[in-house]
Amino acid sequence: MSDYRLSAQSREEAGKGSSRRLRRLEGLVPAIVYGGKNAPKSIQLAHKDLKRALEEEAFYSSIITLEIDGKDEPVILKALQRHPAKPVVLHADFQRASANTVLKVHVPVHFLNETTCKGVKLQGGVIHHDAVEIEVSCSPKDLPEFIEVDLADMELDQVIHLSDIKAPKGVTFIALAHDSDLPVVSIHKAKGASADSESAAGAAEGESEGGE
Repeated sequence: MSDYRLSAQSREEAGKGSSRRLRRLEGLVPAIVYGGKNAPKSIQLAHKDLKRALEEEAFYSSIITLEIDGKDEPVILKALQRHPAKPVVLHADFQRASANTVLKVHVPVHFLNETTCKGVKLQGGVIHHDAVEIEVSCSPKDLPEFIEVDLADMELDQVIHLSDIKAPKGVTFIALAHDSDLPVVSIHKAKGASADSESAAGAAEGESEGGE
């Protein structure tokens, strides 16, 4: 588990005007921390620090230590509001992640052996990622940074569903808990591959007949 730590301060002022001033004049991002037994808390943190952390995939599915006014609070990132045209974070939502909290988090999928699996290397298939992340439910101590799916033995026209993936210890796949066995990855022939093969075969036959 990656160790992420961000410094933040309580924020008293609220409203769009205050938020705009924070971003424009002070380089800060308005945010909120909620969940658990405590009331929601408005905070602010440095935009450059948050932006740097957001460049790492693991940040989105890790426990983050927010140091708020000198006191540590474990949280997870729940939502972001970004500027539609600029690389600017407008607002962030963090959920408290105490030891007895049950988290619901989207965890990225890492696909192993994509280029060397049988369906691609020997059978000419193309991999289709039907899901690039999986929503999981778990306690903070069991939260995985990613879910690995090994494609080494995968063949052409095969589909790996959620039920085919072994969940890490203490982790529940939320879709399966609701009887939804979603496809995660599949291998199929590239579009147009059959037509191209038939055209090539027809051309070869024509050349053969012409030679005779």
